[in-house]
Amino acid sequence: MASERTLGQEIAEHLRASAGITASQAEQRLWAQSLPLLARDLVDAGLGGVEMLVEYQMPLTSRRADVVLAGINPNTGRDQLVVVELKQWTQATVCGEDQSVVQVAGMGSRPKLHPVIQARGYCEYLADFLGAVNDQSGAVHGVVYLYNATDSEILDLYAMEDDRVQLFSKSRRVQFLDYLRTQFASVPGKPAAERLLKSPVRASKSLLKVAGTEIRNRGQFVLIDRQRLAYELVLQAVREAMNSDRKKVVVISGGPGSGKSVIALSLLAELSSQGYRTLHATGSKAFTEVMRRVVAKGSAQTKSMFTYFNNFMTAKPNEIDVLLCDEAHRIRETSANRFSRSADRTGRLQLDELIAAARVPVFLLDEHQAVRPGETGTVHRIRERASALGLAVQQVDLDAQFRFGGSDAYTEWVLRLLGLDKEELAPRLWSGGDSFTVTAAQSPHELESLLRAKLAEGFSARMTAGFCWEWSAPVGDTLVADVRIGDWARPWTVKGDRPIGDAPASALWAALPGGFDQVGTVYTAQGFEYDWNGVIFGPDLVYREGRLVTVPAASRDPAIRSIGGAHADRLIRNTYRVLLTRAMVGTVIYSTDPETQAYFTSLIAASR
Repeated sequence: MASERTLGQEIAEHLRASAGITASQAEQRLWAQSLPLLARDLVDAGLGGVEMLVEYQMPLTSRRADVVLAGINPNTGRDQLVVVELKQWTQATVCGEDQSVVQVAGMGSRPKLHPVIQARGYCEYLADFLGAVNDQSGAVHGVVYLYNATDSEILDLYAMEDDRVQLFSKSRRVQFLDYLRTQFASVPGKPAAERLLKSPVRASKSLLKVAGTEIRNRGQFVLIDRQRLAYELVLQAVREAMNSDRKKVVVISGGPGSGKSVIALSLLAELSSQGYRTLHATGSKAFTEVMRRVVAKGSAQTKSMFTYFNNFMTAKPNEIDVLLCDEAHRIRETSANRFSRSADRTGRLQLDELIAAARVPVFLLDEHQAVRPGETGTVHRIRERASALGLAVQQVDLDAQFRFGGSDAYTEWVLRLLGLDKEELAPRLWSGGDSFTVTAAQSPHELESLLRAKLAEGFSARMTAGFCWEWSAPVGDTLVADVRIGDWARPWTVKGDRPIGDAPASALWAALPGGFDQVGTVYTAQGFEYDWNGVIFGPDLVYREGRLVTVPAASRDPAIRSIGGAHADRLIRNTYRVLLTRAMVGTVIYSTDPETQAYFTSLIAASR
């Protein structure tokens, strides 16, 4: 083992090399302090052979547990895992009636998720996703070790303990050692650690496959870390708003795959079960129609829970208890359109309508997913309007994602490729990795062939493209193959609300069988996920003179062609970001422009 002085640096270098993660100096100091302490406790407990898996990455997500201990259970002789959350806190108190969030001394005013709930989420997640342990009762336990705190400084945190997760302070070190002896036999843990690392991972639960059960029966999704914190803070805001008769505004922001819609559906289920009048709203016809027709199939009551942002023009103040505004980056300037009655064309902001309609409006958004002119949903705008109305905002930023096999490196690669990185860092070679695959197809034929092979293997797959071809109405019962590249041609999704042959209605393209044979646009893909994703870059984004540049005139999207300049540039880049971030397992890309295709190939070929 490296010395304590260099341990943090050793771990940081490993994370940088293996996952592209840059650890802060504070993180390195924490490792140097806490990990040798835990190692000494294992030795003093007579368990020096137990393996410590440091910064263990949860399957299919970028989240990491501080330590997972691997060894053999002394009673069953089977593999035993203990997830350890190491906290350097010296003082913490619970806040809120349900004790699910805590205030930590010296860490600012923002509340933290109770560490026992955090550790429990990790345990449940591992038991759910790992084949090595998911059939073994009691194979995964957890502990929270506040090694700098005494009992008197964290006393009210103990109430959240249960049979699965225990909490220990430095006052209870003797009890901690005894606990470790109940979990592990004094034998080498390396074989158990190797079985864990080689364990097959269950396929991630698709949002659409379990959302209906989630709404009716709850408990299908496991929320971890900041997902769970966001969930708990909304529940707390609802209770406080009802008790004080004062409106609460909550903002939950996060990138693609960070779990915003999972949080929204979990809240919809829980709040509805508690008797609160709760609705789920979006600005996306595709997403809402899938929720209604697939998730809520057969239940008129459940279907009525899914609605649109523009349905609140005439809502009375606080008409509902909770309004979950999913995909809130799609909020528009006003709800009125050419079909609105003249009496309804008041110029009132759509955001103000949504805030007014509920006692607790909750906005879940990703500012980089605004893809049409007039979409105004941003954290700044929500805060600005709430402030003007005299309302405080509770904000949670989700710092993980659950697509791309949990690869943070892919998220960063996409942002840098498209010129959307906040630090304006240059694109870089795709370094590859076991958790997510990126491939540059050399023709649309190859792209389709690769994806069709994945479909045959039982994966879900879809083809998408930039909106650079006309979108024709069907001719009778036949779709027009508008997307033409050389001798390859495929139709866009159905233009309308009725299926054509085996092709589902446009809004259901991502969810129903038959969708693979049509090419999806950003409007049909946004909000959804599938295992394998094909993205065709059209001539609206091409590589020239060392960088990707946008060509708005090459777009066939009426919304893009009606504007220009920096606004159009941003929306085109956001469009491809949405298209590139739909996949769970792998993405295949192809460009119709030879120079751009060569550039993509050069960035990706190095990983092979």
